[in-house]
Amino acid sequence: MAIHELSALLWRERELLDVLTFKLEEEQLLLTSGKSRWLPHGTKEVEQVLGHLSEASLARTIEAAVVAETWGLPTDATLSELAAAAPEGAWAEVLTAHLTALTRQTALIKELRDANEQYLRSAVRSTQESLADLRPAAAGTYDAQGKTGDSAGSRIFDQRF
Repeated sequence: MAIHELSALLWRERELLDVLTFKLEEEQLLLTSGKSRWLPHGTKEVEQVLGHLSEASLARTIEAAVVAETWGLPTDATLSELAAAAPEGAWAEVLTAHLTALTRQTALIKELRDANEQYLRSAVRSTQESLADLRPAAAGTYDAQGKTGDSAGSRIFDQRF
């Protein structure tokens, strides 16, 4: 029966969202601990999980269309529409539970993604500031000949005083 397959695919998608949450938390730990050399590996793992998640989502969409057609709904019916139209009481509860869990997991993933993005922005900004401190002449002002000034002194006060 298609509904059993749909439920199994929803479980698979939930498991992949758990793995994605774990990988994003792993990335966050790398970012906060300063172990940035491992970030490319963490990012690659996140991308792999996203690929598996995309495949699982496609399979779920196809199976949901089969269930929707069987239940007399349009093939593009949402999970909540399927739950509302479920002919058996237990399936409505199962589909609603899946929808609730998927919504909760997606919100958590969005929070982690946003936090990781902030950590990355801070790291980039810190790196840029550190590089600017190492090369003060490159960030200096230009003199009358169009060359950067070598002076690291004050630019506001007259240094003769």
